[in-house]
Amino acid sequence: MTEITARPLTAGAFAPFGTVIARRPEPDMLINQGLCGRHHDLARPDIVNGTTGISLFDAQPRSLPYRLDMVERHPLGSQAFLPMSETSFLVIVAPDEGGRPGTPLAFLTAPGEGIQIARNIWHGVLTPLAPPGLFAVIDRIGEGPNLEEHWFDAPYMITAG
Repeated sequence: MTEITARPLTAGAFAPFGTVIARRPEPDMLINQGLCGRHHDLARPDIVNGTTGISLFDAQPRSLPYRLDMVERHPLGSQAFLPMSETSFLVIVAPDEGGRPGTPLAFLTAPGEGIQIARNIWHGVLTPLAPPGLFAVIDRIGEGPNLEEHWFDAPYMITAG
């Protein structure tokens, strides 16, 4: 079994696969009589032939090391995952190699940090590492083939960095 070490999530390392969604050091503007800092336009959904929806996902926490058997992708829409608690989660992505996933990469978010996985990017399932596993998810709602799964011949083992 091939071992992959999860590394801290950074905007630069994650850029080929999507966007890191996190507070900036200073808000872009103050609103609500100066009592609320707005960190504006952190990610934009990319949706084809559907609408953008907001859902809640309640995922069971996992632990490291984590066995990766399968990745999926959504050709018709991006997916944003915003944790509703100040906990970390595991993000797994893989480059596309001729319609199949290449070698996966694993990242650990900082507590409270979210991500948007770009449309048609291979990725692992939602993997919180501590309870609660409650996330707001912004993604495509609509008919059509928007899920492709790939099961690996040999699993990968994701370990902490």
